[in-house]
Amino acid sequence: MTAPPEPAVEPPDNLTDPRELVLAYLDYYRAALLRKLDGMSEEDLRSSRLPSGWAPLALLKHLAFVERRWFRWGFAAEQVDPIWGDEDPDTRKWQVGAEESTEEIRALFLDECARSRKIVAGAELQQPARSGGGFNPPDHHPALIWILFHMLQEYTRHVGQLDVARELADGVTGE
Repeated sequence: MTAPPEPAVEPPDNLTDPRELVLAYLDYYRAALLRKLDGMSEEDLRSSRLPSGWAPLALLKHLAFVERRWFRWGFAAEQVDPIWGDEDPDTRKWQVGAEESTEEIRALFLDECARSRKIVAGAELQQPARSGGGFNPPDHHPALIWILFHMLQEYTRHVGQLDVARELADGVTGE
């Protein structure tokens, strides 16, 4: 068994500004995801112990593309490389190719998170998504605050799934 990851410090319970609170929790869960992956062997990062077949490193890659999809393509309406899985649901890439290194996937995730933070820093919580992005129908423009809360639930769900995968892989529990 490997040592448990360092526990994170949750945002303070006296934080009352909605913007600061939601952004602090989003970063808290982004960091929790990385902490849960830290210390896993390369084999465990790339192997699945679950019937669905996803591996922990593939989850990190998935969440990098979730960041891209919701903030860059969806909210900011950037024209980005295809958001995998959206064109053909049968080809969702919950996989990492043998040629993709753990460091590359981690860098992709960190880069997408940094881009998301920059987009969010330049917008108001009530601001709707720009036209020309990834929302369908095209006249549907959710507000940034809705997208942020959606991302929080996405991260909390996936970090919980990773709890199970990590415990099955090497017995590490916590957080």
